[in-house]
This record gives sequence, structure tokens and C-alpha cells, in this order.
Amino acid sequence: MWLKRISIVNYKNLEQAELSFSRKMNCIIGKNGMGKTNLMDAVYYLSFCKSATNPIDSQNIRHGQDFFVLQGFYETDGGDPEEVYCGLKRRQKKQFKRNKKEYTRLSDHIGLIPLVMVSPADTLLIAGGSEERRRFMDVVISQFDREYLDALIRYNKALLQRNTLLKAELEPDEELMNVWEEMMASTGEVVFRKRRQFIEEFIPIFQSYYAYISQNREQVKLSYQSHAAEGDLLTLLRENRQRDRVMGFSLKGIHKDDLIMQLGEFPMKREGSQGQNKTYLIALKLAQFEFLKRTGSGTTPLILLDDIFDKLDALRVEQIVKLVAGDNFGQIFITDTNRDHLDRILKKIEGDYKLFEVENGEVSERKEGYEAE
Repeated sequence: MWLKRISIVNYKNLEQAELSFSRKMNCIIGKNGMGKTNLMDAVYYLSFCKSATNPIDSQNIRHGQDFFVLQGFYETDGGDPEEVYCGLKRRQKKQFKRNKKEYTRLSDHIGLIPLVMVSPADTLLIAGGSEERRRFMDVVISQFDREYLDALIRYNKALLQRNTLLKAELEPDEELMNVWEEMMASTGEVVFRKRRQFIEEFIPIFQSYYAYISQNREQVKLSYQSHAAEGDLLTLLRENRQRDRVMGFSLKGIHKDDLIMQLGEFPMKREGSQGQNKTYLIALKLAQFEFLKRTGSGTTPLILLDDIFDKLDALRVEQIVKLVAGDNFGQIFITDTNRDHLDRILKKIEGDYKLFEVENGEVSERKEGYEAE
């Protein structure tokens, strides 16, 4: 899958943009705060029906305006056209359409245009709470497994209902509590099984990317932790019901799952340098790309690399440059404030590329020959 053209109106600080892209490499240059990341986020939105940086849709409308519109014109790996439209007016329901037909459920769109994004916000995968690491698993698996996404949605609905009953002043209705616990257990087992299978297949891919970028200078580990591994989920929920009632929320379940990230035998969060943390995150996301490419419907994911070279030494930058300039990847979008980084990548690429410049929310294509300044 590749994005041939995008139309943007009133999205964040981007007033209007009509851009045609290269099938291989698209480089976006500009100073911080000019709108490079907003352009990347518009591409992300068309894959996931939401922003990567702000989940409140109305706050993604440009200041002083009442709506935004995003349109993406794609071509599948088989050469078929796909058109995706998103429109949002303040205080109205978001419209999301594929080939001019509106979706009844936004979840039906997930996976049509597989996409992997690497951005500075990924630091939360290591430094943040477990919800960030669960979201990472959810984003990957949901793009190729519809049963997983449906089970996850139903689990979260049941969890919300159970927590509401736990918080109630009156003693919860026993039959109603049983219904929600049974739904949590059945859907939670599906989510657990698929997360565990994913991590087992994912780890060697991730470790090979880390080894390549770091040139085997250190060893890293990744493992999956879940209450569901302790025994039957329904039994766990019922055994903990009274304790949960005191706390007012569910202490056990797959909503507490986590990924354990290590440098050698120690937590990555505590022991990793800035460069090692960045290498870990980039290896995770490149492995995500590789996994989706292998496991999905034969569709090559888009990859968005937003300001990825910061805090990396020259050797690691060079290894990443070699990777993204190779033939393994499909369409790539890459941003940087440093022109030299982009020059080094483009000098290694055989084939077409495009260069864009963003300044104060205006995006323009640079037509001149690409030479280092």
C-alpha cells in the first residue's frame, strides 16, 4: 500500500495542503514547531481514525475554524485504488469513508492501511506506565487480527461495566456482576492468547534489529507479563471481587498486562542511556513493520519516521540509514531538522524520492536537485 496523494484542510496548524508523494522516500524538512509532525499525524489519522498525539478530535481542528477534512488517495500493492475520507465539524459526529461509503464502525477500517510510526513520543513505551506498552501490542495485533480487536473492544466494555458496579454505593447485583465477569474472562482469554503468541514471534525479529543497529554492542530482552498466565481469569476475578469492591476497580485482568523491557538483566528504564533507549524504541518499531509485513494480508505497511536521529551516535545513525535506504521497506516518510541526515539517506537511495519543506504550517515541495548544503 502507498499513499499517492493527500488533501488536508484545517488540520492542526495546516490550513491547506495538496501533496503528491513518492512511492519510495518522502523527506520533510523544517524547524521544530513548523508543522512537520502534524503532516505525519494527518497520514497516521487516515490509517487509525484518530490522531497519534491528541485523542480529542475537536482539538485537532485548526484554531479559529469549525472543521477539518483529510483525504488520502492510495494504491494497493496489487495496483487497485483506495480513497479514504475523514471530515469533522465541531459538535458533530466524525465522518469516515472508504471509497465514498461511510463506515458504520470505525474499527472496520483498522488494518486496511497498515502503518508504523516512530516518533519522540515513543519514549513513553519505556518511561511510561504499562498502558503505553499494552497500546503498542494492541496497535500491532489489531492491524491484522479482527478477532483480537473485537475481543479487546468487548473486554474493555465489560471492564467498564464491572468497575461501575464496584464503585456503586449499594451492593452490586450478583447476576449482573456474573455476566460482566464472564465476558471479561472469555474475551480476556482471547486477548491473552493472541498477545502471548505475538510476543513469542516478535522477540527474535526485534532482537535482530537491535543487534544490527547497535552492531552487537549490547544485549536486550523483551518479555510479556499477564495475570492470565496465573490461572483461569474467571476464577481470578471472582476471588478478587471483594477486594476490588473495596478499591472500586478491577485489580486483576488483561488490562494490567505489561511488557518487560531489559538491557542485559536490568530494566531498560533504569539502565539504558539515551542512545540505547532510542535504539531499543527504533528496533521495536522496525520489528513492528517487519511483523506486519510478514503477518498481514500481504500489504506492505507505510512507515513514518519522525525525528528519529536525535540522541544517536554516528554509528547508529549510519546503520539506520542503511536500513531505510534498502529494499525491505515500502513507502517511507521521514522528518528531520538536520538537512545532513536526509542528504545521507537520499545519497544511498536508488529510485525516486521527494523533498518537502514545512514553514509556519505551509508545506511546499522542493524541486531542486538534492545536494548537501
